[in-house]
Amino acid sequence: MGKHNDFGKEGEQIAADYLIKKGYQIKYRNYRYLKSEIDIIAQKEKILAIVEVRARSNDRIIPIADTITPKKIKLLVTAADHYITEANLDVEARFDVITILKNNKIFKIEHLEGAFYHF
Repeated sequence: MGKHNDFGKEGEQIAADYLIKKGYQIKYRNYRYLKSEIDIIAQKEKILAIVEVRARSNDRIIPIADTITPKKIKLLVTAADHYITEANLDVEARFDVITILKNNKIFKIEHLEGAFYHF
């Protein structure tokens, strides 16, 4: 596995730990449906957070959250709809982005709640 893949997995773990500290329960990690994947599905009370994790070592060219394309959003919505329908959940779904910027050994975490809407 390449170093960028290792850092991606490390970023997802940092994001999951962050969410747990904020009172979320991790329901699923790396949920796959057809061609889509949700990094983290977490719940806090009646809010189901569909979380896309973006980890980078720099953000000089473009802000990390801006790297999420309309195609990726569509895939996330499809997978979230499938997960919620299959589990027969009565929750409010929200799409969040957690960005992790690594600078040497220091990690800067930003949690963007409701980063985009599904309609």
